[in-house]
Amino acid sequence: MILNLYFARRFLSTFLVISLAFLTLILLMDFLEQVRKFGGQDLGLGRIVGLVALSAPSRYYQIMPLIMVLSSIALFLGLARSSELVVARAAGRSAFRSALPPVYMALMVGILAVSILNPVVAITEKEYEARAAALNGDEVSSLSVSATGFWLRQGSADRQTVIHAKRANLDGTQLFDVTLYGFAQDGKALDRTRAASASLQDGYWQLANAKTWPLDRLFNPERGAVTERELRVPTDLTRDHISDSFGTPASIPVWQLPAFIKRLENAGFSAKRHVVWMHMELALPVFLAGIVLIGAAFTVHHSRVQQTSLMVLFAVLAGFGLYFVRNFGQILGENGQINPLLAAWVPNIVAFGFALSLLLHTEDG
Repeated sequence: MILNLYFARRFLSTFLVISLAFLTLILLMDFLEQVRKFGGQDLGLGRIVGLVALSAPSRYYQIMPLIMVLSSIALFLGLARSSELVVARAAGRSAFRSALPPVYMALMVGILAVSILNPVVAITEKEYEARAAALNGDEVSSLSVSATGFWLRQGSADRQTVIHAKRANLDGTQLFDVTLYGFAQDGKALDRTRAASASLQDGYWQLANAKTWPLDRLFNPERGAVTERELRVPTDLTRDHISDSFGTPASIPVWQLPAFIKRLENAGFSAKRHVVWMHMELALPVFLAGIVLIGAAFTVHHSRVQQTSLMVLFAVLAGFGLYFVRNFGQILGENGQINPLLAAWVPNIVAFGFALSLLLHTEDG
């Protein structure tokens, strides 16, 4: 028990030291990147540092598997060079048992990352995108999904239009049971339009069976209402703009994804990207544990310097290979070529199984 705690504590301290080193590097590189992007706008040091602080958690979260495999390699190389593993194995303790405490610690780190760091990354990334868009002067359409359908906002130089629809097709280019609210730039209501459907065309929405009520006059809006079988409403939105308005799944905390996916599907949109991402996040602890086993399998044995360098290279390449397979499965799941659950869980389970089998194969005690 004491030896297990010792190995777990050594792994955690190694992980924290390497994380601190990478986080420092991320902050420095990101600071230079933000200065390059926004330095000409005279933002001041404080706002630049704020942008760096918002973008750094996402960048760190993305490289966590790399940090994990490096921590595993550093730990077991240190134990092998100090002959601590040799002594442990001479006392009858196998390399597999010695690798279990770091694996358990990696599982705990993964669980904490999903439950705590993931929501932090989602909030900071969303805020960073909003600030960056404001600094660039981008006119970004906003879209939100609720239990009553979804809301989309589009703007122009003289008016803002808020669109509400009960349902939509998978890409949001065909809306059903639509209501459009027009506002002036000062917030004054201009008109309200109801339509059976709206189809996104090149530069306009094509409304069918539309009725428009003017709201900027003193008399009863119903008296000035106009009914048209077809009505064109100008827009600068495209299918890509609507898809981008949802934001990336990473901008939504993992614990809010189930409710968001349900609302998305009820509104008629495809939620495959969000389903795959949610399960990829839930499977992250298993993947991190497999990464630690990979590092252990290649570096747990005492060897010469030349062999050690080669084993470290193999461990890093194996870690990158498993990371590539995991991302490849995610792409297949998002494209609908395989089941989202299989796309998210199978690569992570295979990575853990491959690492475990490799460690058992190299085990000679």
